[in-house]
Amino acid sequence: MSNPSLNLEDLIQQIKDLNGKPVNKFAVAATIESLGIRDIDVKEDYGYSSILALAIYIFELLDSPAYANLKNSKQKELEQKDEEIIRVSSYITVRNKLFIKDYSTGLIHLFPVFFQIFTIIVFGFSLWTYDGFNGLQSTAVVLGVILGLITTGGFVQVIGKQVSFYWYNSDFHMTKYAVLGIIKMGLKSILFLFIIALVFNFFIHLYPFLFLLIVFVYAFFIGALLLFIAPLYTIKQRWMISVSILSGSATSLLLYFFTLLHVYFIHWIGILVSITIAIVYLNYFFKKTIENKEAYTNEKPKIMLAIYRNFDYFFYGILLYLFVFLDRIIAWSSTLNTNLPYIIYYEKDYEIGMDLAILVFFLLAGVLEYSIVSFNRFMEYYQRKLKYQEIEKFNSKLYKLYKNQLKTFFISSIIIAAFLYLIITQPWGYKAGFDEQLSTLSLKVCVIGGFGYLFLTLGMLNVLYLYTLNQHQKPLISLIVAFVINLVIGALLSRILSYEYSVIGMMVGSFVFMVLTFRTTKKFFKNLDYYYYAAY
Repeated sequence: MSNPSLNLEDLIQQIKDLNGKPVNKFAVAATIESLGIRDIDVKEDYGYSSILALAIYIFELLDSPAYANLKNSKQKELEQKDEEIIRVSSYITVRNKLFIKDYSTGLIHLFPVFFQIFTIIVFGFSLWTYDGFNGLQSTAVVLGVILGLITTGGFVQVIGKQVSFYWYNSDFHMTKYAVLGIIKMGLKSILFLFIIALVFNFFIHLYPFLFLLIVFVYAFFIGALLLFIAPLYTIKQRWMISVSILSGSATSLLLYFFTLLHVYFIHWIGILVSITIAIVYLNYFFKKTIENKEAYTNEKPKIMLAIYRNFDYFFYGILLYLFVFLDRIIAWSSTLNTNLPYIIYYEKDYEIGMDLAILVFFLLAGVLEYSIVSFNRFMEYYQRKLKYQEIEKFNSKLYKLYKNQLKTFFISSIIIAAFLYLIITQPWGYKAGFDEQLSTLSLKVCVIGGFGYLFLTLGMLNVLYLYTLNQHQKPLISLIVAFVINLVIGALLSRILSYEYSVIGMMVGSFVFMVLTFRTTKKFFKNLDYYYYAAY
């Protein structure tokens, strides 16, 4: 037998969950009908003459002061999310915890790099370096690594942009197709570059064929490694990057100590192990994720179209690696007071200085991670908290956050500079690790390069802010200007004064990049509401 009182209580709860605070009696009536309740059932089941009479009763009940703060289930979810964000913004201790968490996350993502530094210090050997190489061997290996990074840098940027679009829209089939398509095109690009280099070298004969072959193999393996681990970052499986690199490094170290294989082959086998682990895991992950999920479309993404749509990101990725390695190429090709055996020839002291300087970038990576995560977190918070009419307040709040993060950046920079100073000057630092004193040239390059990487990192932080809301053209223009300055100043000084002064070109170019991106970012924050709206 039907119990009108209990039925009415259940119905009111359903309407509260669905509607929250009802607008009027007709909205309540529509909700009742949507639940499959008919007019003829109302009398017996609820004790009212009609749906409208029942709706009037429920509306008057929920419209009373006792239900002034009534919210539906969706509103409660959003409110809970807001409360979590409010808790994040309300307590300085929570902010400090978030900084530690995000900074640590940024450093953890660079664990593979730090592990390479550790192994080269302890064993004189890493996954792609070896301190026993002679000058020509070092030239081949370094050029291979540089070409691999430059050639695939643009494709990695496209993976980050295009693949993440499919991923965050839960279109996992398209995510997989896009990943495979971009990787294939990246590998073909390395092969194409090798063929062009062979043809060019055939007529001019800059290097022996075996030298070019070694360069190509390193370029192909390093490029392939970068391409296969890049999707792991995008699909939030970043821990597997460390597993992949650690496994390859462990394999190469075992081969180095317990076999008589040539170092080239040990490197290639170790890198191949890392690539294989990344491939196997990607296949497993996509198979597990896509299983029992229907594709949104049966069409595969057109990779060339994806690259065209993300051309700014693609070109930025290539140009960024070109910018980072340009000073080395300029320095190693300078014939001032030297007699180079080849057009580009590795110089150890210069490389040591720049390797120490780039630690500034690696150690600041955690600040970049914290700043961008924090920016996204608070941008979401303020757009929920503030009203539409409070646009200026929205912009000013986030600009203030940006300025606070710049303070964090500079404080971190001072701490890192002090740390590097100790590494250079103290007996337990560089001298203990490599059993030799740092040369005057290396020290000079390290100091100038350190400032350069500081400026470059701050510029990259500004670019990350702009990228969050799809502002990608001005960062690219800024990098082009900085690249030209790097090239011109570095080439002039290395040919007029001495080869090591090419690092000044890198420092000045980085400073210009920082200034240009800062100006763009400042304008970006003043009109943040517009860019936020336009991005979505």
